[in-house]
Amino acid sequence: MDFEKIEQAYELLLENVQNIQNVLGTSFYDALIEQNVAYIEQKSELEIITKNNQELKRLALRKEEWRRAYQFVLIKAAQTEPLQANHQFTPDAIAFLIVFIMEQLVVKKDLDVLEIGSGTGNLSQTLVNQSIKNLDYLGLELDDLLIDLSASMAEVMGSKVHFVQADAVRPQMLKESDVIVSDLPIGYYPDDIIASRYAVASKIGHTYAHHLLMEQGLKYLKQDGLAIFLAPNNLLSSEQGDLLKTWLRKEAQILAIITLPENIFSSNSQAKSLFVLKKQEENQEIETFVYPLQSLQDQEEMMKFMKNFQKWCKESEI
Repeated sequence: MDFEKIEQAYELLLENVQNIQNVLGTSFYDALIEQNVAYIEQKSELEIITKNNQELKRLALRKEEWRRAYQFVLIKAAQTEPLQANHQFTPDAIAFLIVFIMEQLVVKKDLDVLEIGSGTGNLSQTLVNQSIKNLDYLGLELDDLLIDLSASMAEVMGSKVHFVQADAVRPQMLKESDVIVSDLPIGYYPDDIIASRYAVASKIGHTYAHHLLMEQGLKYLKQDGLAIFLAPNNLLSSEQGDLLKTWLRKEAQILAIITLPENIFSSNSQAKSLFVLKKQEENQEIETFVYPLQSLQDQEEMMKFMKNFQKWCKESEI
């Protein structure tokens, strides 16, 4: 990976976005979408945009270099126009962890992967760029802006991923997937009538959206398929946790719970863990792998985690 090229690309992208923003009087994110269109079509009414896009093309960035450049642009955008917590992109360290877990637990080389709440598309690009497997990826996202943003960036990168705009809580016509991933959006789902159709539905007040998405997600999962959810630390102990646990006992085995360092989240209340589920008709006698990760930056700590996870996989005959 050429970090000098990434820096050059970031500066060219940022200059173009700011120029488009000034001319159109639009948001940073809308201007970035316009920039992506201008790059794809290689034309613009502004000479500086065309010139910078020609420079970008000459850099001949690889997919991962494009992803890093866009990531820096989005970090810059967040300084002046922060996205709500549920729309912020999944940190790379967590995305790499998801790739590792997926590759340890799934033997198949060709995988259908569904992401619920694909957001800006950073996790999708990390999955397809970093995995040694062949991924047929589909992302579901409700927000108009995020869909346009992720789809336009993917087109610039030449990435073979697909996105669909949809409310993932409502039933969708989708093929079953081998793997489902989601950095679950946290909060209550507003439509109690729709929520009432679910086993995890609360009888009092609104139901947690992340509970509904977990139940719906498993409906799109093949038998013995894998679900990797980034969810609140108190997922199983919250006020609606008993409803979720009752549903889980019937539908899935909790393979692993990996708590993440709280310092990577904006606040302790936003802290999450990775919950790894296997869809199955009957629970097998597999001891859940529980691991408190202390750091995602400490190489020694990460190696220790990976060795422990691989040892557990072997002993559990997964």
